[in-house]
Amino acid sequence: MANKNLFSSALARVLPRTDTVNQAGGNAYAYGPEALLAQLAATGTLSDGFYSDAQERLAKALEAAWAVDAEWVAKCAIYARQSGAMKDMPALLTAVLSMSDPDLMVPVFKRVIDNGRMLRNFVQIMRSGQTGRTSLGSRPKRLVREWLENASTRQLMQAATGNDPSLADIVKMVHPAPASTERRAFYGWLIGKPYDVAALPKEIADFEAWKADRSRPLPDVPFEWLTAFELTAKQWAVLAERIGWQALRMNLNTLARKGVFQIDGVTEMVAARLADPVAIARVKPMPYQLMTALTQVGAKDSGGVPLAVQAALEKALDLSLAKVPVLDGNVVVCPDVSGSMSSPATGYRKGATSVVRCIDIAALVSAAMLRSNSQTRVLPFEVDVVSLKLDPKVRVAVNAAKLAGVGGGGTNVSAPLALLNREKAMVDCVVIVSDNESWFDAPRPRGVWGSFGDASATMKEWNRLKARNPGAKLICIDIQPYGSTQAKTRKDIMNVGGFTDAVFDAMARFANGEAKDWVEIVNEVEV
Repeated sequence: MANKNLFSSALARVLPRTDTVNQAGGNAYAYGPEALLAQLAATGTLSDGFYSDAQERLAKALEAAWAVDAEWVAKCAIYARQSGAMKDMPALLTAVLSMSDPDLMVPVFKRVIDNGRMLRNFVQIMRSGQTGRTSLGSRPKRLVREWLENASTRQLMQAATGNDPSLADIVKMVHPAPASTERRAFYGWLIGKPYDVAALPKEIADFEAWKADRSRPLPDVPFEWLTAFELTAKQWAVLAERIGWQALRMNLNTLARKGVFQIDGVTEMVAARLADPVAIARVKPMPYQLMTALTQVGAKDSGGVPLAVQAALEKALDLSLAKVPVLDGNVVVCPDVSGSMSSPATGYRKGATSVVRCIDIAALVSAAMLRSNSQTRVLPFEVDVVSLKLDPKVRVAVNAAKLAGVGGGGTNVSAPLALLNREKAMVDCVVIVSDNESWFDAPRPRGVWGSFGDASATMKEWNRLKARNPGAKLICIDIQPYGSTQAKTRKDIMNVGGFTDAVFDAMARFANGEAKDWVEIVNEVEV
């Protein structure tokens, strides 16, 4: 008789066989097309990653988008923009809809293309030919024209910051109808055509007057227009008080280099703005953006950002994480600190590579959950679990920096689960934060890479843990989705992509039994 342990039908149901090979050569489970598109939309960027380049990422996103129905594409686009604050992917998916379902594209465009930056992204993607056309087409052209015609002067001024395409390029493409002499003059000024100087919007007229006489007060225009000119420290101080919260956060090193913090009262003003809970609640900065700012102001070439300003950033980070849910029971967070996690969280892009790495995001999630539940156990892993003691009472940034400093080695996603099984630990929820590119624990018959079929080591270890903890749940946060996971989604396993506060909400809902999986959460979006 055949060995029952090997051929048990019950075991086959519990341990699904792997069906793909991941980028690192390990066996894995491929995401279904809907789950893959949701992962890519909420976390994917069109930049080079550790295991793939930008073109491969674009091809994978387009393949996933064409493999699902148009309504799912629409839901992913809206979720990625409104919950994930993504830019490239929502614009790409809206462009896809222009081909797959032009009628559905209309409401999606109006919800996703919500500022000038997104408008330029959409037009650039449409004209690239990547979604099947090299021109806008009649309906997208009409939507772009309507956006321009309904935009306020302030929105148009913000949209006029940036190139490839510039707002002037877009105006020349779609020929919006000016509804007033002021708008006609603005378009003329923008594209270099004759215009009525007296009809210009006041802000533009003030800008032209300031360019002629720099001793005049700074005009109320986007600060990028002004920083193209040589400004005095006092003028930079005026900008520090005027610019938006996010722009202030991003330009602290510049302010330091320009000597702004040497002016009486500026340090206190900037610190107060950054730590203002009302402003933070309104802007809703992503925690990783604040990690970026903290990393930048702490660099050797930061120019001397005052400690009071750095402390305000740390307070802002804590406030941005105030809504991190408390997961009940015995919670274990497992951040991946292997070598591949040293890559930039949003990928490599010439001139725009983020200083925040995947390992920083994993560390931030771990430190935040430790802060919300001091009983949380943190098990960093690479080839094996790394011994590291964290203090739940210190600032989130301190623990995050300590975790992020570990880095290196191969990837073994099953390592923390194996440790918990050796300890016979009682667990209610395990959260793994990784890029899912596990290879060290992958079976390689006869030394051959790229084979699959057996269950992953992660699934095997998780099933052993479940036998001891029947109600336990596993949440796998995929920071850089490449299309596969080490734990196949089922009622006790969630695969979620992202590093925004939307991920924390999804985790809490799943852990509390309010949602089956992340696909279900995205599916709740109303188009």
